[in-house]
Amino acid sequence: MDKLGFNVIAGCYTEKGEDELKKTASDRLKTFHLDVTDSESVSKTAESIKTLVGQKGLWAVVNNAGVALPSGPTDWLTIDDYKGMIAVNLCGVIDVTLSVLPLIKKAKGRVVNVASVFGRVSPFGGPYCVSKFGVESFNDSLRLNMAPFGIKVACIEPGFFKTNVTDVELMKNNMKKLWERLPQNVKDEYGPGFLKASTDMLDQRFRMLTDGNLMKVVGCMEHAVTAVYPRTRYSAGWDAKFFWLPVSYMPTCIMDRLLCKNSPQINPKVLAL
Repeated sequence: MDKLGFNVIAGCYTEKGEDELKKTASDRLKTFHLDVTDSESVSKTAESIKTLVGQKGLWAVVNNAGVALPSGPTDWLTIDDYKGMIAVNLCGVIDVTLSVLPLIKKAKGRVVNVASVFGRVSPFGGPYCVSKFGVESFNDSLRLNMAPFGIKVACIEPGFFKTNVTDVELMKNNMKKLWERLPQNVKDEYGPGFLKASTDMLDQRFRMLTDGNLMKVVGCMEHAVTAVYPRTRYSAGWDAKFFWLPVSYMPTCIMDRLLCKNSPQINPKVLAL
């Protein structure tokens, strides 16, 4: 967006992120430290943006912050595991959007929310899919509410892309940590081979599905911000377009059978019970 001539305001979680952006961007780009889970940080950043843009308003906000861990079977997790991710992936999106919405109204601009194709189908347990389904719902209601004001709201639904969020080693370590904290009776229910089967499947799935071309997602962002007629939804990645979205349209009984068949199997003795 900076190379296209936009005045970009980047909210960065770390100083390293700010420094890296400044090295590669023009002098127009402004950075602010932003923690989307901290309403005070969000409000402070919104006030700074208001000072920068003045009466012209803000043309677009792109909500891209997200985390993916912890992730695992639902009964391996605690409510705090859910709260932490939802604070970033869902509440952060809502807080940032609401903080700058008056400025976007002035410009009759755009809101672009990066959800996930896993806001359309939930093939694994944990808070990630829950948070992304929430983003989809927030996006839909916001799109309808803002239409009378001339504001366009778009949702980007990427599949698997090679980022820090989808680092397979981090994912495998996450599974091991969750397994280690489980009580013995739950481990017995899943069986001794379940953890290895799960980590092996992670390796296989990520090799097969992960796309390294992040410009597919960035291109969606660019179109949503710049096009005269932006789409309401963007599917980025071949796996999102040709597998996950078609699966989401299947009857639930068929979808469940397909996903269960391709999941690690629990202790057969438990199945027998």
